[in-house]
Amino acid sequence: MKTGLYALRTDSDLILDGEGKKYSLKIRDLAAEDKPREKLAKYGPSALSVKELLAVVLNTGTKKEGVLEMTARISREYGEKMLVNQKNPGKLAEDLGIPAGKAAQIVACFELGRRFYERRGSVATIRTAKDVYEYLSEMRDLPKEYLHGIYIDAHHRVAHDEVISIGTVNSNLIHPREVFRPAIEYGAVGVILAHNHPSGVVNPSEADIEVTKQIVATGKILGINLLDHVIIAKDKFASIEINYD
Repeated sequence: MKTGLYALRTDSDLILDGEGKKYSLKIRDLAAEDKPREKLAKYGPSALSVKELLAVVLNTGTKKEGVLEMTARISREYGEKMLVNQKNPGKLAEDLGIPAGKAAQIVACFELGRRFYERRGSVATIRTAKDVYEYLSEMRDLPKEYLHGIYIDAHHRVAHDEVISIGTVNSNLIHPREVFRPAIEYGAVGVILAHNHPSGVVNPSEADIEVTKQIVATGKILGINLLDHVIIAKDKFASIEINYD
């Protein structure tokens, strides 16, 4: 009986040599830690290839090809730069032979990235609580409490910002490592915390004050100061007093 040799190509298609028949490697065939969505959740987006990131966006393939096979072909046939700059989903669908819905997802994904990049093209400078209030204007109308971290370089410019937690600010739930990990990663010299009060009241709660004290103490050890903790409401804001004594 004739047998062939199995070889795994770099585009993750499994080939049966000598038989001329190609077996596509499906996401369901991958180990859990190699599946794009699970890999994204565990290691972050930087750990994924372009093909894998596109697979997360598209989610499913078609009857003709699995999503990983599709995204490998898209990257290979169209080129990453061309893909980023293509704004016509109809042309993309025609060029690549993919469903119009898939092409629209790809175009929308890169358009979002383009808009966010352009919005942050000029680096913000933050020196006061009012600057924080204006920088995080989108927090004024949020229905839940969000704790946001702004990471500042030596020139008061924003090196990075991110949501630290969602829900009522509580020292039992907010661990200092979640606050200072990005500061270390992005080389920040100072941290500004901000959270919103959907109630519209900007007076700090006991939990707000306790979290602030905890972060100040940790910052002293790490040599990264907590510069401010701002409470944001719809039409006003307030800073929690920070005592470094």
